Amino acid sequence: MSCALPRALEFAGRRWAIRADYRQVLTILEAFDDPELTDAEKAYVCLHNLYVDFGQIDPGDYGEAYRAAVEFIDCGAEGGGGARMMDWEQDAPLIFAAVNRVAGREVRADAFLHWWTFLGLFMEIRDSTFATVLMLRQKKARGKPLEPWERDFWQKNAGVCRLRPRLTGAEQAEKARLELVLGGGDYGED
Repeated sequence: MSCALPRALEFAGRRWAIRADYRQVLTILEAFDDPELTDAEKAYVCLHNLYVDFGQIDPGDYGEAYRAAVEFIDCGAEGGGGARMMDWEQDAPLIFAAVNRVAGREVRADAFLHWWTFLGLFMEIRDSTFATVLMLRQKKARGKPLEPWERDFWQKNAGVCRLRPRLTGAEQAEKARLELVLGGGDYGED
């Protein structure tokens, strides 16, 4: 098992330099969650942001390049699938507070932090607001009852706890129109 943090990926018989900083990967993950982008556009954002020499990749090798990129982003682990429990963009303030606590420093001040190092810090998040929010989301998704303190926390922090759906521009416009017709208000479930 290699402990090296990759700075290049191999496909099409060559090593291709990558932008391995966590910020690049977070940009890619945000694109993956963007309902406005087609699958082809998401793949383009991934390849363009990750590969230093994207313009030199033969279009016939895009599939291989994409598979290598996703494997890098997943740290070589098989994707888990399942219900969406977090949103990198919505949860960013909670995630960075928790990651900074694990790291013992403000990681956003680092000029470079390898994605795998960032992900390792992320995986060690314990006893934080983000961990609590994630645990509550998981319990609700499984239909498990919340303890009284959990219900209280959820109600007091619903704006942070409730995972907002990713809506397209058309869906946002329709939601705004319906809110006007119905007299406004938040009709989401708690």
